[in-house]
Amino acid sequence: MRQVVMVAVGLAMLAGQGAQTMEQRRAITAGAPPIGPYSPAVVAGGLVYVSGLLGTGADGQMVGPDVASQTRRILDRMTEILAAAGSSLGQTVSVSVFLKSPGDFEALNATYREYFRESPPVRTTVVADLLNGALVEIAAIAVPKGATREVLHPAGWVKSPRPYSYIIRTDDLVFLSGLVSRRGVDDALVPGSVDIQTTTILDNAATLLKTAGVGLEDVVQSRVFITDEALFAPMNDAYRPYFPKAPPARATAVARLMGSDFLVEVTLVATRGEKEVLGAAATGAPLSTAVRAGTRVFLSGVLGNTATNVGDPVAQTREVMSRIDRTLTSAGMSFANVADSTVYLTDLTQFAAMNGVYREFFPSAPPARATVGTRLVSRNAVVEIMMTAVR
Repeated sequence: MRQVVMVAVGLAMLAGQGAQTMEQRRAITAGAPPIGPYSPAVVAGGLVYVSGLLGTGADGQMVGPDVASQTRRILDRMTEILAAAGSSLGQTVSVSVFLKSPGDFEALNATYREYFRESPPVRTTVVADLLNGALVEIAAIAVPKGATREVLHPAGWVKSPRPYSYIIRTDDLVFLSGLVSRRGVDDALVPGSVDIQTTTILDNAATLLKTAGVGLEDVVQSRVFITDEALFAPMNDAYRPYFPKAPPARATAVARLMGSDFLVEVTLVATRGEKEVLGAAATGAPLSTAVRAGTRVFLSGVLGNTATNVGDPVAQTREVMSRIDRTLTSAGMSFANVADSTVYLTDLTQFAAMNGVYREFFPSAPPARATVGTRLVSRNAVVEIMMTAVR
């Protein structure tokens, strides 16, 4: 009799796990369906991933010639999408802003403050080329209504004068804003070479993470933006000692930053649980191919350039996706598990070519996605793709 009960309980648990797995990745549609192979948002593993949104109206055209109009349209649209996903702007934990022109930074911030008056999410803002003549693109991550969202602040640091928080802690993750070379105590610029700036950033990151009860050893994902390809090696030399073992998954792109004195910006995500590096260590750069934290797997940005496909966006995108496929398979996952994706493309006129290949791997319910134009650290690469998958 006891064996029968145990079997019944085991079957019930399996059924529950199956239902949970299905619930963990749910594509959200709200409003007009997107044209490209991406979902407006994906709910997966206790987070809502919102695609990079442009300021387009129902007719597909930009709503206005200025960044304020486009920002307002994007955040109104994001409000609609998050509501459909069981969340809200107030539950947003992390935002990525891509600006066409750094001159629009203050106008962006003025409009952005209207939507995030208190306890704003962490934020990263860089300059990038954008599709369809857009002036701004915004992607986000949120938690569902009722989930843990704690805004923290390190002792002795001045409150950020810009509309973002330094740290947000959820049930299992810690999100940091994109950090540039400033002193936390007074927000003053720390000038110097890229190694000095990288050191300043990661020292500050260690303080922020400690405030949230974790450390650099718990970082699972890193996004690095440098202003020139020539800075890649010295940035790596300064970055490497902070991650002597089990470094986070990482993508590095070349982009202008919000201030001519800044050479590098770093955005980090850390886990509050166990961290596992998957696959062989990457060669040359201090990053892991993939990192597992709970039900999530964070993949490093993947390039696909080889000696035979220089300048070919179709061949390079196919190689990128093949490499990602191998990593996902080794993690016991597939493209059906991918919840979020970022595509860096060096030439946006190659968008359709990249998109055609990308679409093949997501025939239905594609992940959330942001696509922007940046330079890459490999001279012959035309595309880099970073993904997050959820079991």
